Amino acid sequence: MVAQRKQYRPLPAAGALRLDNLILETRGLTKEFRGFTAVQGVDLKIRRGTIHALIGPNGAGKTTVFNLVTGVYPIDTGRVVLDGTDISTMPSRRRIYHGIARNFQNIRLMPHLSALENVLVGQHCRNSGLRGVLQPVNLVPRNRWREEARTALADAGLGEYERAAVGRLPYGLQKRVELVRALMARPRLLLLDEPAAGLNPRETDELRERLTVAGRKHGISMLIVEHDMNFVGALCAHVIVLNFGRRIAEGTPDQIRDDPLVREAYLGVEAAPRALERHAS
Repeated sequence: MVAQRKQYRPLPAAGALRLDNLILETRGLTKEFRGFTAVQGVDLKIRRGTIHALIGPNGAGKTTVFNLVTGVYPIDTGRVVLDGTDISTMPSRRRIYHGIARNFQNIRLMPHLSALENVLVGQHCRNSGLRGVLQPVNLVPRNRWREEARTALADAGLGEYERAAVGRLPYGLQKRVELVRALMARPRLLLLDEPAAGLNPRETDELRERLTVAGRKHGISMLIVEHDMNFVGALCAHVIVLNFGRRIAEGTPDQIRDDPLVREAYLGVEAAPRALERHAS
């Protein structure tokens, strides 16, 4: 008997919400670990073609949200909707094919492979046949996929490192290779977990420019977890704030800077009663 492939069908619009303007929506996203609630009832709406930031103190649940959206963790309750399709139970490998790419807080490149070979791995979701498997190990030395990867490295200023084992490259260069690899999947939605961490000011500015260009040139929507608020303010049009697994605020970077609940979360300054009432309503 041939197993039937599970179908993932588009969801109907919820109320007056226009799903055609959203690339990502989470509804009541919740995750517990042995009685500890890491994420509780989180609703996110990421508009197509925009760059959003997801911020909050350490332990707020930001990376857990990423892991739920990308399928690293199963969802306890709630739903994840990508471009109008419910992917809540879709395996993580299928979500990549469906248009999600990400990085991780800790670099997850293959250190023994060259920069070019690592980037070729990022193409597998678009070239998953036998040739796609053989390309990173140089058994198919000349093809359009390899040339595309070489061009991408050159465009990122990494052409001279294409044959270098990434494990021997400086940290900043490894982060750049990881971004190129993620972009090679041609994602509709790119999730970046602390992409500027460990970078010097020049590298941070270059990263911001690369992400801005990628968003405009390829129409990639992005959700970025980052602690560098200068980086967030210069790159992101909209900011969502988590604390203790709950969404406590959202708005423009300027609005978030002035939000009393955000100041309380980061600085321990108690929010005024009126502010609490406003956020609860």
